[in-house]
Amino acid sequence: MSAPTLTVPVRAKAVALRPRSFIAVALVSIAGLLAFCWPLLVSPDSRLAGTADAPLLFAAILPLLLAVVLAELSEGGLDVKAIAMLGVLAAIGAALRPLGAGSAGLETVFFLLVLGGRVFGAGFGFVLGATTLFGSALFTGGVGPWLPYQMLASAWVGLGAGLLPRAVRGRAEIAMLAAYGAFAGLAYGVLMNLSFWPFATGLESGLSMVPGAGVGQNLHRFVVFSLATSLGWDLVRALTNAVLIALTGRAVLGALRRAARRASFT
Repeated sequence: MSAPTLTVPVRAKAVALRPRSFIAVALVSIAGLLAFCWPLLVSPDSRLAGTADAPLLFAAILPLLLAVVLAELSEGGLDVKAIAMLGVLAAIGAALRPLGAGSAGLETVFFLLVLGGRVFGAGFGFVLGATTLFGSALFTGGVGPWLPYQMLASAWVGLGAGLLPRAVRGRAEIAMLAAYGAFAGLAYGVLMNLSFWPFATGLESGLSMVPGAGVGQNLHRFVVFSLATSLGWDLVRALTNAVLIALTGRAVLGALRRAARRASFT
């Protein structure tokens, strides 16, 4: 009689990141970083310098890039079970978001993106982040030029959760996810500030972008702008993420992992 074998828990992968899918996500992420960070990189003779065209241009391009990535990810193995799980979690996230609605920085949706990405993998987390914010915008009437930026930033939150070390379990896992949730809350705020900063204060304020100035000078102005306008909101968002993960993480992770085992996501 053979000795019993020990089973090692593995992370579910509801959406497989094949080489082509990985390349697509990487390329769109690079394009997304350019869309967010262009104020720090634009040259003085560029048509984007000192105009309001850049956010609208990138807002038009980003949905097309996201659509390409989602199509590539779905071709790589987004089966009926994965679609059902994605629909359920995206619907829950879209329903949770209005409970905070960003008031004073309260955001009740990101903790679910972190936990979903942790259980179902980086590819699923990327899709979950994008679809949750899209569904929430339709539900609350929040559709606008800012939506593609929100979708991509939220997709990165889910993607990053899926890339965290997989061997960590127990209390250490909850602590790791809570710390990541806090970091993601702050990073999301910084990215969204970058998306509208050049036009939020005009061109004559001490907090404004100076088209064509060095990266250091504009980065200093942006940091001061963020500290003066949104630091309190970002800290509340980070704290909300950490507290919700600490309070609900064990129960939600257990429920999602049971669902993953029943759906045979491996």
